[in-house]
Amino acid sequence: MTSTKTTSTTSTGTTSTGAKTTSAEPTGGPATQDATAAASAAQRSAAHEASTQTATTADRPARSGPLLVVEGLEVAYRTRRGTVPAVRGVDLHVDAGEVVAVVGESGSGKTTTAQAIIGLLPRGGARTAGRIVLDGTDISAWSDKELERVRGARLGLVPQDPTVSLNPVRRIGDQVADVLVVHSGLARRATGQRVAEILEQAGLRDPEAVARQYPHQLSGGMRQRVLIGIALACRPALVIADEPTSALDVTVQRAVLDHLGSLTAELGTAVLLVTHDLGVAAERAQRVIVMNRGRVVEEGSARQILEDPQDPYTKALVAAAPSLSPTRLRPTARARAAAVPADATERAGRLVTGEAVEQVERVEQVEQVEQAEQSGTGEASEAGETGVSSRGASTTSVVPREPAAQAASLAPVVEVRDLVKEFTVPQQGGGKKTLRAVDGVSFSVPRGETFAIVGESGSGKSTTARLVLRLADPTSGSVHVDGQDITRLRGRRLRRLREHLQLVYQNPYASLDPRFTIAQVLTEPLEAFRVGDRTSRARRAAELLDQVALPTSALHRHPAELSGGQRQRVAIARALALHPQVVVLDEPVSALDVSVQAQILQLLVDLQAELGLSYLFISHDLAVVRQISDRVGVMSRGRLVESGTTEQIFADPQHDYTRALLAAIPGRDEAVAGRATAVTGRAGAAAGRAGATSGRTSVQGT
Repeated sequence: MTSTKTTSTTSTGTTSTGAKTTSAEPTGGPATQDATAAASAAQRSAAHEASTQTATTADRPARSGPLLVVEGLEVAYRTRRGTVPAVRGVDLHVDAGEVVAVVGESGSGKTTTAQAIIGLLPRGGARTAGRIVLDGTDISAWSDKELERVRGARLGLVPQDPTVSLNPVRRIGDQVADVLVVHSGLARRATGQRVAEILEQAGLRDPEAVARQYPHQLSGGMRQRVLIGIALACRPALVIADEPTSALDVTVQRAVLDHLGSLTAELGTAVLLVTHDLGVAAERAQRVIVMNRGRVVEEGSARQILEDPQDPYTKALVAAAPSLSPTRLRPTARARAAAVPADATERAGRLVTGEAVEQVERVEQVEQVEQAEQSGTGEASEAGETGVSSRGASTTSVVPREPAAQAASLAPVVEVRDLVKEFTVPQQGGGKKTLRAVDGVSFSVPRGETFAIVGESGSGKSTTARLVLRLADPTSGSVHVDGQDITRLRGRRLRRLREHLQLVYQNPYASLDPRFTIAQVLTEPLEAFRVGDRTSRARRAAELLDQVALPTSALHRHPAELSGGQRQRVAIARALALHPQVVVLDEPVSALDVSVQAQILQLLVDLQAELGLSYLFISHDLAVVRQISDRVGVMSRGRLVESGTTEQIFADPQHDYTRALLAAIPGRDEAVAGRATAVTGRAGAAAGRAGATSGRTSVQGT
């Protein structure tokens, strides 16, 4: 039986006294600061929600009923194996001027629901039951020709991918003019001024010039703004935005969503926002509808869904959303146990150094910290923290590092010094120019830890990773691995280096050879480096699948028979085949749903604890970086503009660009506001214990 919550759409979402929080915040001074920040965030969130509701209804007359009503909607797809249901009995409504988010993972039915509403189901899909009522008119049985009069005029659509949604051989202005010619009755020759106005309203500078350009000449964010302009050109009553920013960087995402919000508020347009990102939904919508396996499993205000989710699936989504989780992931108990050899001599092939007894003591320390946090005694602060003197200083994480990752005071496994990479590119009008993609970058990756490089597209982070891996040669500077300069290695020495440095690519759908079985994928690097015989390679392949929590039955499958998360596990297993010291992870979870993303991140943390791996983690998403990294470097326009521990970067960013990245994390303020009550309560409890602990020196004060 599904649990459903319904609330008034004019509610400002006051904090529930029964709000559930799972984060373990330190007590004392930082808790008080967190409480202040949380309260401030709560005020900003409430003000934003109230202003949004006021703005979205200001330009619309009062309505007696909802703008859109969907009742009992069912959609199925015809396949070779029969009919497959995709949407099962969905009920929803959207009021005039309201923003409603439909949230769920891939395959949940959210996009199919949106396509059914607007009458654009793909081939093989058909509505088999249910009603769709738009502005009091039942459009369920309308033909395509009848629906064409509605699309663009009363129903707007912002599709997911601007790269495939815009015609690559037609100018932008002509594509914007199409909707005016069809729905406004304007002659094409008379659309020039209106097209420029639409593009300017969409936030594009020099709209006349943009109108003359082709889609490939615009950035992703600019193309998405064009689609927003087209969707709102005829001032429709309802806009369906299907994952409108999933392919964009976080700052571009925020700018596009801000602009979509301001335009719809100005016009009084309602929005049905389809997204897999609960952070985006919490930040942008007044109501959230959660879908799973074609059904609506929960509905409520954004604050209710975040603070008091009822359905187990919703709880899992909230727990898995990186932007809503403030804590670093910990290795599981199994990983901690695997990281501690039963005998001190069982260290062959491992990077961990030091006495086994020290590892056991650290595991016991971690368990004591966890018990202290669960009991709320505040002892975690003493057990797990050390003083922080200045940015960049060697410190212990607030979340205690596990044994295999605590190789303190050792030389870094990777050290990059003044790295520069220049490219020669053609310029408009003829001739060539030099582009400096990486400009004097220096950093180090401590042994057994994770160093993350974060930045937007074009910042130079992936180019830096390629230079570290020696997949490209630097223009100047050097890369040292275990103290050895690898910058000029060639031939056999470079090939041997490949065993110690491995890469996990971004897209699990493109990184595995579709012709290979999984066994062939995993044994290929062993064969290339002539490691073992056929029997030992097969045994190693089975071991690798076990390490990434996949059954050995997957060895005989092909990549196409696996899900995205399973494919990425295979890619990670392949990277581990040669027992590398360093694994470079280039956006390893950006193509995955949030719950699968959380599973892969936990797997990476566990593998690091078990094997003592060092990670160079490349990402555009600071929320993900916070969950897995020990240290963070922020890149912008080829330069490393800021570097420090994860706690320093998030608590005290120094550079304006870093602050902009943090501010762009979707749902961050809502998540902080949701923890306000719990943090304030812990701060009061800590203050009450202050007298009893007056003889104890504060960790933050040392």
